[in-house]
Amino acid sequence: MQLTDSHCHFDFAAFDDDRPGHWQRANALGVHRLVIPGVEEAQWPRLPALCAGLGGVHYALGLHPWWVARASADWQGRLVTALEQADHRCVALGEMGLDAAIPLPLAEQEAALLFQLRLARERALPVILHSHKSHDTLLKWLRRHPPKGGVVHGFSGSLQQAQSFWALGIHLGVGGTITYPRASKTRHTLAAMPADALVLETDAPDMPLCGFQGQPNHPARLPLVLAALAELRGEEPESLAAQLEANVERLFGWS
Repeated sequence: MQLTDSHCHFDFAAFDDDRPGHWQRANALGVHRLVIPGVEEAQWPRLPALCAGLGGVHYALGLHPWWVARASADWQGRLVTALEQADHRCVALGEMGLDAAIPLPLAEQEAALLFQLRLARERALPVILHSHKSHDTLLKWLRRHPPKGGVVHGFSGSLQQAQSFWALGIHLGVGGTITYPRASKTRHTLAAMPADALVLETDAPDMPLCGFQGQPNHPARLPLVLAALAELRGEEPESLAAQLEANVERLFGWS
C-alpha cells in the first residue's frame, strides 16, 4: 500500500536532526508523499528548497491563525510574491482558518482567512483549513467564498458539520484522534461519512496517536491511522487505502 500524509509539519525542528532519514523511515512503511502546510511568512521562502531535496514531499503556502498576530504589515503582498515564485510542488494555499480558543479577535482572523480564500480562488488552488471550535463560522465563510476544493484538517466535529463541509467539496482530514476510544463522536462521524470524503494525515510532530502520548508524532505512523480507520469502518485496509489515495490525488491535482 502507498499512502499520502496530507498534513505534516515536516519542516519543523523535530525533524531537523535527520530529515532525509526520517523521510526514508516513512517511505519504508509505504508513505510515499506528504504535504507541508504553510503557517508563517518566514517559512514561505524555505519550503521550495526543502521539498526539492525530498522526493514526494510537497508544500502549501499560507498564514495560520496562530501566526496572524505576528504577521508583517505586508504579509499579503509577500504571500502573493511567494506564490508567484513557487514551483510545481506547491499544491495548495493554507493552512488558513479560524480558532476560537486563541486571544486574537475573530474579526482579525476572518480578514486573514478571506484574503486567502479569495487568493486561492484566483489561483485555482485548493485550501488547507484549520478550524478549532469554529466549524459553523468557517462554513459560513466557505459558502460565501467557495474554494476549488480543500481539506479541513484534523476534523473532529459533528456528522452534520462533516456533511456540510463535504457538500462544499471540502475533504475531512483523518488523523490520530480516531485512535483514542474516548473520541467517540469523531470516530462515529468518520465511520459514517462516504470514503471519498476522507484523506489521511498525521499533523506530525503534533497530534500523537494513542499509545504514543508525550512523543513527537511521525509520518511513519500514518499506516496506524489507516488501520484504525479501516477497523472503524469495517473495511479492508488495502481497498480503503486505494480510495484514500484517489481522494488525495483528486484534491491536490495529482490525478
